[in-house]
Amino acid sequence: MNKTVILAALLCCLSFSAQAQLQQIKEVFTEQDTLRGSITPERAWWDLNYYHLDIEVQPDKKYIAGKNTIRYKVLESHQVLQVDLQPPLKIEKVTQDGEDLSVTSNGNAHFVNLTKKQRTGDFNEVIVHYSGNPKEAVRAPWDGGFSWKKDDNGKHFIATSCQGLGASVWWPNKDHMYDEVDSMLISVKVPKGLTNVANGRLRKLDTLTNTSHWFVSNPINNYGVNVNIGDYVHFGEKYEGENGTLDMDYWVLRDDLEKAKKQFKDAPKTIEAFEHWFGPYPFYEDSFKLVQVPYLGMEHQSSVTYGNQFQQGYLGRDLSGTGWGLKFDFIIIHEAGHEWFANNITNKDIADMWVHEGFTSYSENLYLDYHYGTKASEEYVIGLRQNIVNDIPIIGPYNVNQEGSKDMYYKGSNMLHTIRQLINDDEKWRQILRGLNKDFYHQTVTTAQVEDYISEKSGMDLSKVFDQYLRTSNIPAFEYKTENDVLSYRYTNVVAGFSMPLRVFVDAEPVWLSPTAEWQTLTDFKTDARVKVDANFYVDTKH
Repeated sequence: MNKTVILAALLCCLSFSAQAQLQQIKEVFTEQDTLRGSITPERAWWDLNYYHLDIEVQPDKKYIAGKNTIRYKVLESHQVLQVDLQPPLKIEKVTQDGEDLSVTSNGNAHFVNLTKKQRTGDFNEVIVHYSGNPKEAVRAPWDGGFSWKKDDNGKHFIATSCQGLGASVWWPNKDHMYDEVDSMLISVKVPKGLTNVANGRLRKLDTLTNTSHWFVSNPINNYGVNVNIGDYVHFGEKYEGENGTLDMDYWVLRDDLEKAKKQFKDAPKTIEAFEHWFGPYPFYEDSFKLVQVPYLGMEHQSSVTYGNQFQQGYLGRDLSGTGWGLKFDFIIIHEAGHEWFANNITNKDIADMWVHEGFTSYSENLYLDYHYGTKASEEYVIGLRQNIVNDIPIIGPYNVNQEGSKDMYYKGSNMLHTIRQLINDDEKWRQILRGLNKDFYHQTVTTAQVEDYISEKSGMDLSKVFDQYLRTSNIPAFEYKTENDVLSYRYTNVVAGFSMPLRVFVDAEPVWLSPTAEWQTLTDFKTDARVKVDANFYVDTKH
């Protein structure tokens, strides 16, 4: 019995550590990192317009083959176009207007030499034919690729995941976050007896070849594109939301239908809470889907994948340690939250991944706020601090496809919770969150844009707050001492110019202070008064 308990505890710890891991942090970067992570000259001159990904998946061979049609607008004349595809997949040929083109490869980057004159303003397309055995995911979704699994009945159960690693691990594309394709058709042929579910809406199912055609009518980031293949059954519902009727569709393994019907009741509750806080669901035209997969889950746009084993919390665990984390299915709430932050608002560079993960981690306690009250949400987000390690800054190095600290989740959410306290007006804060999703609707953004927006709309200069929490691994320390009826206080461990207001309780009475790095005093203060920093502010205390 004791060995079983210990093993279960270790598995929980491993599950948690995996949840906050996207990529291994690098200290030395290569030419391949730059080709992947920067807007190269061979990328900059053309703007994505449309993809048609048309593939056949052969599960028995763990093999895929097909083509991607890439339509683009010429922004300035140039004759070399970069397409990305990772080995062991191989490009067989690239054509434009029926003509085979020469391709020069440098690792994962492939440079297509165009013969047709590329004139500014023209819309052109290239067709990239490819095939091979794609990288198999070892520990999806953190080590992505194809997951080739079987269900309990021995039928193929397959899914893709590629955040961080890049969509080019399984299909050829312009693999950089800054340029989202405007719309996309995903055609996938699978063996008889299996169903493929992808992003957007099912436009057509060719029963003769068992090829499904899914159309995405909104801009979509590359890593949000997915295919999911299994012995699926479908059920759904209509949700009357802020922008009308939202189709909510659920695809699960045949044997799990009844469990899903019970567990997925969290889905409409999630949309209700997030439309309140963030504004309308951003993809009404493409519907909302939950799709069961053989890994934990991922925020694939309009095709949110789910593998939380129909349990509350994170695989049955409350990451906050407060009990509130067991009031909801973590994967449904967290991954659906990404529809607003990651899919509607997408970072231009993966270094700014906190825009995805910080806001979405924060969305968990806003879900609690909406359904269970502010006290519940406060306890939850404060409880998440036990998971923060403060190893390196949240923002990573730019132009090399590298995010920063995994603290982007829990430290990011606590920074936003602290900013809510600073604004001290929940309706204003709500309008800022809704405004972000309205004013940056279907856009790629930088950290600077998000920071400046929040500062402008709040009427507060929050630049040093962002610098402190995003660009250092140091937590502000509020240091104070009491002597001769005087309270002396200051901040330590802070960036230059840091002066964040702070709410403290003096004998349980709230008092606002304005600490800086210099000692300040509060007179007419009882030396024996009890001083306690409001726990809603993410600061340390030294006395």
